[in-house]
Amino acid sequence: MKERVNKQHLFWRAGFGATPAQLREADRQPLRKVVSQLFTNSRAFTPLLVVSDDQPDKKELKNRFKEGQLNREMLKDRIRENREAIRDLNVLWVEQMASGRGALREKMALFWHGHFACRNQNNVRMVQQYTNLIREQALGNFGDLLMAVSKSPAMLQFLNNQQNRKNAPNENFAREVMELFTLGRANYTEHDIKEAARAFTGWGFNPQGEFVFRRNVHDEGEKTVFGKTGNFQGDDIIKLLLERKETATFVTTKLYRFLVTDEIATDSADQQRISQLADQFYRSGYDTAGLLETIFTSDWFYEPKHIGGRIKSPVELLAGMQHSLGIHFEQKQPILYVQRTLGQVLLYPPNVAGWPGGRNWIDSSSLLFRMKLPDLVLKAGEVTIKPKDDGDVNTALLARKVNRLFAASIDWPTFEKAFQKGNGEHVLDELALYFLPQPLSPSQRTLLLTKVKKEAPRSEQIRTLTTLLLSLPDYQLC
Repeated sequence: MKERVNKQHLFWRAGFGATPAQLREADRQPLRKVVSQLFTNSRAFTPLLVVSDDQPDKKELKNRFKEGQLNREMLKDRIRENREAIRDLNVLWVEQMASGRGALREKMALFWHGHFACRNQNNVRMVQQYTNLIREQALGNFGDLLMAVSKSPAMLQFLNNQQNRKNAPNENFAREVMELFTLGRANYTEHDIKEAARAFTGWGFNPQGEFVFRRNVHDEGEKTVFGKTGNFQGDDIIKLLLERKETATFVTTKLYRFLVTDEIATDSADQQRISQLADQFYRSGYDTAGLLETIFTSDWFYEPKHIGGRIKSPVELLAGMQHSLGIHFEQKQPILYVQRTLGQVLLYPPNVAGWPGGRNWIDSSSLLFRMKLPDLVLKAGEVTIKPKDDGDVNTALLARKVNRLFAASIDWPTFEKAFQKGNGEHVLDELALYFLPQPLSPSQRTLLLTKVKKEAPRSEQIRTLTTLLLSLPDYQLC
């Protein structure tokens, strides 16, 4: 039983849970082999595509309007289509997570999306490029990923570096690269930011959505950053940031919090482990896959205090439920509605710091909806909770659509095959072991059994118990 719990723990932390068939296969293999298989299954990369490279963005559309190529209504329609395409990309990514294909890659891409938080409501080409970038390089070298994201048009626009020019430097990009992407607070000075901003002058992008270095607006003078002086350009600053051990420590700490525990005490064994992991990360030249393998094969990763010790993010909850039961939504609105109601909309982070996570995922309304979600999906219940307003949609209209369209197909026959042995009590125990990170309490077990008709067909019992277990607060943890 302990081995099964450990592997279920691994599948949730390194992905979005497992199907019964995946767990049965994992039961026949040692844990290290299962870890290795996660990496093997995530080697292949397939980009998510909702638009072609020649899709015009909002700026291009406005230029066409000024030139008389579009009238006002056509302009509004095209901008609306652009935003709709971003929502389509959101849904496509959730479906990719839920498919179980490349689960570790997608889980790490979700982490990097929070780390390199970026939002653009008007240019789907940039958003698509950024999304595929963090997905493609999710398991690669952090230094390469940092450089690529820093040069991505989506990030350069989000952090205003397109306006960063000599004689009028914009410090926003340089500040966030240091504070949120690499060093963390207190590991740089205001002088470092000012000088780094000068080095990043000229970094921008062209109308085709390609990175360009505009030498004519670059500050060619000497800059002093971290006590080193030179005629630095942006690439040099990125290299200087990677030379600092604080970068390895900062990124490792965030990754540890994402994969191991939300709560890191200042005087705990966690701090010693983070220090050791950061040393490895730094010495390896920022090998992300190597760092992950060390975490997933360490005994401390499977300590009881870590199992069931994290609150699932809204996207983890949604994709995990879809993956476990083979759920396919007939419309995209429910996928967007769940994210907005629970406070995590992919491609729309609240700010450059990303989502705070941890206990911030839960408040009175979100917990109520989380526990209502299984009824909503599995029994087509009625939506009574409005999504949180993110400024992107008409929430009332969305709620009405969800009430009509929250329909899904569920692969019950495949799921039920794994739970055909024993009586009702045995089925409950097996389902609880599959869905929950910790065993049911005696009182929970007794209460759930009273809600199942003993004379009901096994299929009905399995579906009833599944809905009940997914509605427990325990299912919110992984």
